[in-house]
Amino acid sequence: MKTTQIVLLGYMGSGKTAVGESLHKQLQMEFLDLDYYIEQKFNTPVTAIFEQKGELFFRAEERNALEELLQRDTPLILSLGGGTPCYYDTMEYLKGFDKLKTFYLQTGIGTLSERLEKAKRTRPLLAHLKDLDQIKEFVGKHLFERNPFYLQADYKIVTDHKSVETVALEIQNTLT
Repeated sequence: MKTTQIVLLGYMGSGKTAVGESLHKQLQMEFLDLDYYIEQKFNTPVTAIFEQKGELFFRAEERNALEELLQRDTPLILSLGGGTPCYYDTMEYLKGFDKLKTFYLQTGIGTLSERLEKAKRTRPLLAHLKDLDQIKEFVGKHLFERNPFYLQADYKIVTDHKSVETVALEIQNTLT
């Protein structure tokens, strides 16, 4: 396998972390979730970093962490935060690595909204939304803004109505 780094991107709730963990088991490669890595580095939840330091501080640290991890040049599966591809020149930066492949886990608004409604308590961006219709509107607006970045990925994997293992296997099949 020529690829030594796999980067998963997509909207929150698209399954990046779950797919990354599945790929980790299948490929025996290190897996890291960028948000979790940042939380460990600062010993603070991402939500608290946003609240205490602001989004601009977080985005700068997110980019620093991304560069730090990818400069290792070791086999790695990395799950990005939903907004990571949309700041700075991140997608262009990722394309500068010969042995790195990016995968957009493309998930429909309906599927995302249903998943996020169930996890609303753990998603501060959604806490103010009252019902599924408001979540759909919020997700739809965000996807419209973020899709130009997500669609720059090397591969698009549609995740609707597929198990985590099926999505991971599709990614693995593109690498061989």
